Amino acid sequence: MEAVKMESKAYEYMDWPRIEAIVYGEEASPKDVMAPRLTTDGVLVQGFFPEADKAEVLVGSRKYEMEKEDEAGYFAAMIPGRKIPEYEYRVTRGEEVQEFSDPYAFAGQITEAEEKAFCAGVYYHAYEKLGAHPMEINGVKGTSFAVWAPNAVRVSVVGNFNEWDGRRHAMHRMPMSGIFELFIPGVKVGDIYKYELKLKGNRIELKSDPYAACTEVPPAGASVVADTGAFQWEDEEWMAGRKKFADRKQPVSIYETSLTDWKDGEELVEFVKKLNYTHVELHPVMEYLDDEAGEYSTFAYYAPTRRFGMPQDFQKTVNELHKAGIGLILDWTPSHFPRVEGGLELFDGTPLYENPDPSMAIHPIWGTLLYNFGSPMVRDFLLANAFYWLEVYHADGLRLDDVDSMLYLDFGKEYGQWKPNIYGSNENLEAVEFLKHLNSILDKKLPGTLTIAQEDGLWSELTGSVEDDNIGFDYKWNNNWAGDFLAYLSKDPIERKYVHDQLTLSMLYAYCEHYVLPLGSREAGTLAEFMEKLPGDDAQKLSQIREAYAYMMLHPGCMMMSPGREVPAEMEKYIHDLNELYRTHPALVQKDDEYDGFEWIQLMKYEENVLTFMRKTDKPEETLLAVCNFAAVPYEDYQVGVPFYGKYKEIFNSDAKEYGGQGIVNPRAKTCKQDECDEREYSIKLKVPALGVTVFSCTPTKKKEAVSAPVKKNEKKPAAKKPRVARKSSKASVKKPAATEKKTRKTAAKETA
Repeated sequence: MEAVKMESKAYEYMDWPRIEAIVYGEEASPKDVMAPRLTTDGVLVQGFFPEADKAEVLVGSRKYEMEKEDEAGYFAAMIPGRKIPEYEYRVTRGEEVQEFSDPYAFAGQITEAEEKAFCAGVYYHAYEKLGAHPMEINGVKGTSFAVWAPNAVRVSVVGNFNEWDGRRHAMHRMPMSGIFELFIPGVKVGDIYKYELKLKGNRIELKSDPYAACTEVPPAGASVVADTGAFQWEDEEWMAGRKKFADRKQPVSIYETSLTDWKDGEELVEFVKKLNYTHVELHPVMEYLDDEAGEYSTFAYYAPTRRFGMPQDFQKTVNELHKAGIGLILDWTPSHFPRVEGGLELFDGTPLYENPDPSMAIHPIWGTLLYNFGSPMVRDFLLANAFYWLEVYHADGLRLDDVDSMLYLDFGKEYGQWKPNIYGSNENLEAVEFLKHLNSILDKKLPGTLTIAQEDGLWSELTGSVEDDNIGFDYKWNNNWAGDFLAYLSKDPIERKYVHDQLTLSMLYAYCEHYVLPLGSREAGTLAEFMEKLPGDDAQKLSQIREAYAYMMLHPGCMMMSPGREVPAEMEKYIHDLNELYRTHPALVQKDDEYDGFEWIQLMKYEENVLTFMRKTDKPEETLLAVCNFAAVPYEDYQVGVPFYGKYKEIFNSDAKEYGGQGIVNPRAKTCKQDECDEREYSIKLKVPALGVTVFSCTPTKKKEAVSAPVKKNEKKPAAKKPRVARKSSKASVKKPAATEKKTRKTAAKETA
């Protein structure tokens, strides 16, 4: 290679005040200075190579020696020519020689339109540009980095590729947004990095990438370059079909678990498929550092935790779930983030992601930091994160944890510890707008993906449409139902008659929201944990668990369970068959959110601890009749009023021997008789197991007319009896006007007395 040494004229073209800022680490826009540029004397090339002994510019077969213009390691060269050539640097430090392309010779990857969208809070795919993205530009392989840190003096990428030296790869600040970006040639998938920020007051901070797609194995917190687009998906059929869930008329039976409970994703898929659930809900898979604080203490919002492997390992798990016909819901924590070194707190030396008001920034229960929903860029960070998990990882829904801490300014605080909004009330208006935006844009862009709110503050119409000025969630977690139901089940069956309204109360507000009914890890726990909450011996406890799951499945709302991994074979079959009942009977789904999809037959037999009701569609032949006995004694020849004349066949019984029960079942179909019961003209008599549920299909038939005997002469014909018309009790069907759940629950006990 021919060496050329030119009489350099570079010095007179160099911007020395800004070069001094680069040398001292105070230049926010180094591309303005160091990008190659044409001059009347040639092409000026500059590079800052701290501690370098020698630097050269390689152009094809020629090399040009660079002059050290500053002892700190600032080099420059004037290359002859009328256009900027393709070139590389050769830098010598002692015996180490490196060749690489000039990072400041490459254009930024974020467009002006994307930057404006980010500043407006509507750049829903910001994760495609912010963070670290391996790519090839003009034949040069490397990684593009971008991070938002508007109040930093200088930001650099540091990592195992530059000896963690913040002087080598100072990033370029975009003027409008405060995003710093830089393409670094040679950085590859698997390289470890952080951002070094120089803050006001000459403080230096090392921060992990908020948009990192991968991290080191905890408790280490450095970011790792990853390629999430390389995975080959095989779930096209599922992804095309998930739009059907937008109408909320599809069965949604959720198995709740954590990936930490499983050997691998394959084991999880096999288990959930065997038990016949429609969906699995995973506790947060986003990276967290502190095992004691747990999965809900999210550290890296865009990175699946390394406890489960690399990103493609999690993508493989989702792929296998979808191929098995199982949807995925992810727990997500957009309300708060932990105070950990290298995290989001005071990211650029200022309260950037957290609420800027110190009195309103701290979560009163967890001591974490609450997001600043007033910042469009913070909202964009979270909106893009939702799209990221639903698009890049093909998740089918998000369960938002701790929504009440977002909605209420006074959440967990005493009087005088919080500041009201501009109207003097306690609603966090900025968080409300964020949630409306989230739900409306997901409905528009990704129809069929679900959002579920875990909110205990009784916000009215949380699942009402955004068009009607509501927040627009698809479902709400019904912790009130779970609390009442578990409180009832904890009582000895002899005492249950005194708290009977805890069973019926939920139907008074069942249509105020679209609900998920949870008997999961937070409410009931695994089978073993659930048993500890119940009275009786082990056999009675298992009977009550079977009954609880069945009652939940028959109640309006979607279902969620968490029986755990250790499930006896009989219980496995029971859950499978219960899910099959739910999946295959339209009456349990089709009118789940309509008043006339449910009707009480008898709700006041509190002395007997029995409830009877119907689930319905517009077709009488699809009607299901359910009888639930919460007493510890069975009933023989138990009379139940039925909706119409016809045949009633038992299609499910929680006490069947194949499920571990006593086998008190009704093996033959029953034709009803004209014998009034429960204020209905027709009735049947059946066996009702102790602590059990039995379900009947209902088939209308024509009643056979009796043949009259001939009337003898001079004998009077008996007067015809007036047909009896079935009457509906005012308490026999749920036709209650919509009201807020909060008001209903206050008055419910009186109304059911």
